[in-house]
Formats: sequence, structure tokens, C-alpha cells
Amino acid sequence: MPNKIRDDLYKADYTSFPYIFEENVTIKLKSFEGLVRCNIYRPKTPQKVPVLVTYGPYGKDIHLKMFHPASFAELNSKHKSAHTSFETPDPGFWTAHGYAVLRADEVGLGQSPGILDTMSQRTSDAFADVIEWAAEQPWSNSKVALTGISYFAGSQWRVAARRPKGLVAICPTDGMADYYRDRCRHGGILTGFLSRWFNNSVLSNQYGLPGKAQRNWGPDSLEGDLSAEELARNRHDQVVDNAKHFYRDDMYYASRDYSLEDIEVPILSFANLGSIMIHFRGNYEGFRLASSRHKFIRFITGRHDLPFYDDEHVEVQKSFLDAFCKDDDRDGWTDGTRPPVDLVLRRGNVGYNNPSAEKAFERRFEHEWPLARTRYTKFYLTPDSRLDQVEPTVHYDRVSYRALGNLDSPQAVNFSTDRLQAETEVTGYIVAHLNVSVTPLPGGTIPTDIDLFLTLRHFAADGTEVYYTGITGEPVPLCKGWQRMSLRKVNPEHPRHRPWLPHRDYFSSDVLPVIPGEIYPVDVEVWVTSVVAEKDDRFVFEVASGDTQGSGLFGHDTPERSAEKLAGLNHIHFSPSYLNWISLPIIPAA
Repeated sequence: MPNKIRDDLYKADYTSFPYIFEENVTIKLKSFEGLVRCNIYRPKTPQKVPVLVTYGPYGKDIHLKMFHPASFAELNSKHKSAHTSFETPDPGFWTAHGYAVLRADEVGLGQSPGILDTMSQRTSDAFADVIEWAAEQPWSNSKVALTGISYFAGSQWRVAARRPKGLVAICPTDGMADYYRDRCRHGGILTGFLSRWFNNSVLSNQYGLPGKAQRNWGPDSLEGDLSAEELARNRHDQVVDNAKHFYRDDMYYASRDYSLEDIEVPILSFANLGSIMIHFRGNYEGFRLASSRHKFIRFITGRHDLPFYDDEHVEVQKSFLDAFCKDDDRDGWTDGTRPPVDLVLRRGNVGYNNPSAEKAFERRFEHEWPLARTRYTKFYLTPDSRLDQVEPTVHYDRVSYRALGNLDSPQAVNFSTDRLQAETEVTGYIVAHLNVSVTPLPGGTIPTDIDLFLTLRHFAADGTEVYYTGITGEPVPLCKGWQRMSLRKVNPEHPRHRPWLPHRDYFSSDVLPVIPGEIYPVDVEVWVTSVVAEKDDRFVFEVASGDTQGSGLFGHDTPERSAEKLAGLNHIHFSPSYLNWISLPIIPAA
């Protein structure tokens, strides 16, 4: 067992850095018995200052150059300091601009003892306590804001719904909002990313894990090491838990749910158009559904982490935070003069993972989301692989592809538009309507489900595919969507249901049978995109049975997708009764 929790571990350094550095400050929790340890970085000023708070799993003491050397090498030099850490605001930069930075280790991780249970109710309880503590400190001006990337963005949505005292603004960058739909089960299909993330980035920082200092993974736990048995008792494994639970009414998922409509604090959501596999949906749906009077969304491109530190985007963050943390509104954030939607117009084939080339993309302000002038336009699939705005006249036909495709062996069918007759903007929500069935392979098992993997691709006039920057720098298409057919049931009575965004509850009571040979209609949510395609370009719609190009590290290749359940031949059916289409949000030219 570790030593008794000590209160004499706090250290303060007033001289070694351009800011005051307070290490291992202890915050006793109010929500449950326990504590959180944090590092605090404060400007050297007698004035009270606002506080930027982050609370997460990656280790408040692990420097970015150790956690992710490649990202540190490419980081904007203005955000490199002695205490730069992964996906969080840099103390050197923000203290120089009049903010304190409070970086807390999540309970059960780093230097915060307790039960590791990422993204749980207790995690949010403790986060809310940390926010309220920060607002009450004598060096604080009582205003707390949240900012950060990925996990440090996703946690902002859920704690903001708690409305902790002192919280005045959130600025989530590329972070999921819906634990089930955005992160863990796309259309009900388990994501494979969870295993890589939890085992590599979270378990390596568990409180009490031996050998951290030896591995240059931050200091060893202050009260000493824990045995393997104690470590196992002190954690909930997100990989195991997600594999064991399938539905949103399972207590595991229900305990992590909350209402985005409960959020009232001002929001600036940075939504990365290239984050097509994990986070992007949270940024645009969090923005759309929050009840905040002052809410803004800024669409961005580029890698997952670098835009957060880019001069242009940092200035927008700083302007927003100054307005609500310092009562210094320079850009119309508080008086209604700044439009809430800030689009980036991806036009032309500039390549991918090239930040300087992407700066050529223009920006445009809009006053609502989705755009009021959107023309939701159906492009019908035809058996001869076309996408046509004219409803097809076909007596009956079908196209087929094998189930259980994957990145190594894609199984897909493609449908293409004609060359576009004029420049065409597609910005907003996409729905695909398909009529599908499955039949067993000769001598094979009887399939009981169908997994749909949909992709929208963009091809230039010369026939080359236009790739965009994914969040790890990989080439990605425009967008993707997924659906498990046994969970196809839509709830049209739900307040969130829209023609352009079918609402699914994903409850255990919603499970429907999939019988070989039966034809089932389904409406599939495809994640939002925004692009300006040029004259003579084409759009290609891909229907597959597994992950295809553009999935990167975030695919769905898990034991759950078993041959026993899915093996067979998948079919799309065509007839006057079986019309298949994809609805694209066309924005008329001004």
C-alpha cells in the first residue's frame, strides 16, 4: 500500500521562471472523499487574474517533448516553455498575457490518487470541484475558463453542463461531446481507437504505476508505488467496459450521458474539418445544441494539435477569452455584432499536411448553423454506379459486395456524379438512404447483421482524388458515416430529430432483426463536411462493409465484428420501391 496521503508536498518557485510555478497544489474534493493535485502557473503580478483550467489523464508533469516529440518539434515556438504539455495551453504564453494556468491530474492518474475512471460521472464531479476551487483563490479574479484539445475539449462540454460556479467561458478544440455516438460506437459499431488510446496514453500514467521517472514519463507517484493487483483494483478499463456494453441505456453509457442543452456558458468551438473519425461531430453538435446566449464556432483545417497554437487561431481564442474573462471585448463577442459561424472555404487541391498551403483557404462568416439557405439535394444511386439528380427508372437490380472488408482488403461499391457544371459548395449535414440486405456465402454461417461504412470523396477535374489533412497528418476524404443495421431504428419524435439528421436512441429496446434475404431501408447519418468543388470536379459516394482509406488510426477492426455475425454478401437493391440516395447540403452561390 502507498504511504498515507501527505499535505507537505507543495512547492512554489518564484524565481526560476518568468511566471510563478506552484507544484502539487492539493485540492480537496467536495463531491466525494478524495483529492486532486495540480500545478499552477501565475503571472508575477499583484493583480487578480482569470484562470485557464485543464483537467485530464496525460500527466501534468510530462513535458510535450517527452509525450509527443514530433508535435513538440513542429510547435509554434511562442508556445514552447519549460512546462509545455500535450493538448493544453502553454503557461509561458498565457501567463505573459495575464492569465493563470491551472493544470490538474485527473483522479487516479499522475499525482492524484484514487480510482481511474475516465469520462465518468465522478470525473466530471471532480472537475467541477477544481473549477470552483480555482474561482475562489485569492489570486483569481473569480473567472475561470476552459480551453484545450481532444480529451481536454471533450471534458469541457460535460462539465459545462454542470454549471460550476466561476465558469465563464469554454473553448473546446477538436473534442467529442457525445461519448457513445462521437467516440465509442459510431452508428453502434465499436471503435478500435479506444484500445490504443487507453493502453498507451492513459494506463502509462496511472497513479501508483512503478517506473515512471525511469521512463522519463513524469515523476513517480508521491506516496509510492502500487502493486499490479492494487493498480487493477484502482481502475475501470475503458476498453473492456466499452466492449461489454452495447446500448445507451446500459448503466455504463447512461452514467456518462448529459444534456448539451444544459450548457449556458459562452462557447467558442474550434471544429476541425479533417477530424472525420472521432472528434468533429462533438464540436458542431455541441455548438448547435448548447443553450448559450453567446456561442460561436470556428471551422479549421490541419492536424489535430498544431492549429490550437497557430498565431491566427490563438489570437481568436485570446480575443474571445479576454471578452469574457477580462471584460475586454475587441471583436463583438458580447454585443451580438460578431456572426456566430466562421467557415473556412476549402477550395482547390492544395495537398494535405501542409499548413502553409492551407492558409490559402478563405474564410466567411455566417449567421446560423446549419445555413438557412441550404438546398438539401438528393443524388440518386443507380445500378451502373452513377449519382444522378434525376430519380432513376429501373425495374429491379442490385449491386453486391462482400461483408467484413477492412483496410487491408476493402470491400466496397462506388457511385459517381457527372462532372460538375459549375463551382459547387457543399456545407452542412448529409444523410444517405439505402435499401440493403445480406445473404450467406455458400457453405458459410448465417449472418445476423450488416455494418455499413460510407464515405464521400472528392475528385479533381484531372481524375485525382483531392485529399484533406487528417488529425494525425494522414490524407482523408471529405467525410464518413457508419451504421449497424440491427440498430437502424430512428426516433422521429425526439426533439433533436431533423430530416437532415436522423435521431437514434441506441437503446437495448431498439434492436431490430436482420434476416438474410430481407430488404431493409435505412437512413444513415454522414458526418458534416464543407468544401467548394470546382467546375468539372466530381463527388464519389462509397458504400463499404468495413474501414476504407481515410480511417487512419481510428478504425473499427475489433473482435466484435466477427465472421459468425457478419460474414456474407451485402446487397443494395434498386427499384421504384427501393430508391437509394445521398442528400448533399448545397449552398447556392451568392
